[in-house]
Amino acid sequence: MELRLLVQLGIIGLAFFMLINASAVLVLAERKIMAAIQQRYGPYLVGPHGMLQPLADILKLLMKEELRPKEADKWLFTLAPVIAVTAAFTAFATVPFGAETTFFGLLDEPVKLGIADVNVGLLVVFAVTSMGVYGIVLAGWASNSKYSLLGGLRSSAQMISYELSYATALASVVLLSGSLSLREIVNAQEGYWFGFIPQWYLFLQPLGFIIYGIAGVAETNRAPFDFPEAEQELVSGYNTEYSSVRFALFPQAEYINMVTMSAVATNLYLGGWHFPFVPVEYGWIAFLAKVGFLLFAYIWIRWTVPRYRYDQLMQFGWKWLLPAAVINLLITAAVFLYFNA
Repeated sequence: MELRLLVQLGIIGLAFFMLINASAVLVLAERKIMAAIQQRYGPYLVGPHGMLQPLADILKLLMKEELRPKEADKWLFTLAPVIAVTAAFTAFATVPFGAETTFFGLLDEPVKLGIADVNVGLLVVFAVTSMGVYGIVLAGWASNSKYSLLGGLRSSAQMISYELSYATALASVVLLSGSLSLREIVNAQEGYWFGFIPQWYLFLQPLGFIIYGIAGVAETNRAPFDFPEAEQELVSGYNTEYSSVRFALFPQAEYINMVTMSAVATNLYLGGWHFPFVPVEYGWIAFLAKVGFLLFAYIWIRWTVPRYRYDQLMQFGWKWLLPAAVINLLITAAVFLYFNA
């Protein structure tokens, strides 16, 4: 019993450690990929091939002075980045990343690779990620700056607009699987069609996957939907007045949200830890590979697609993406009822 408890604590600690370091790894990866796309070197002076550049960035931020505008709300100004990063960590708590394992026979009973196995895990992720926008809105309002306030308002409007499409796309997967548990959704994708085609929901819901991907980019405020921090228009948006550690918490939250979105997409559409010719006990390797591919797509899109105008963002969300998500759900429901009547 004590060994099982230690293993579970180790899994929690490992997940927390990986999320903390995900931002540093993704910053380095983003700068390297950006440099390759733009035919530049990128970081290459700090450490071998620039591998220590994230560490240098962290040390630089730690040595910066903590500034706060004179007219800013003292408590909310400090609380806002804490809310953003706390919501980001919490959202990942119900995301499974592997099947049950005994760790090569060390345990009498298998343990699940995940922090918390909740039967409504998808609903928890959806609810907690929605709370993260409060940190951005509070940061914009508490800064007492017009640029920051506009960035916060943009973020709230963007979240409302694209979360409807996001939720509708998720509803189609819930309808197919009959469960809100992420682990049960992954297990429902086990097996093959015709003996060689994986039973991933990607093949049943290609439009839903595209809608989820677009809405996920908008939810995490990434280009081409990075309007809350549009430098050309808002200086730096909601985080204009922030510096040092409080500033660092915002990109930390953004990159953790990217990992969560990619992990949920892997579980919903790409079969989670199931992969052809990979034993299920080593499925966590396949899971990490799929998440890594989706994170690469995040970065690739950012440095390839130009930013929309804000009115185009709203029009696309309400006039195109939401109707497409609703039509996809209706077709899915009709086909489901037809084959299960």
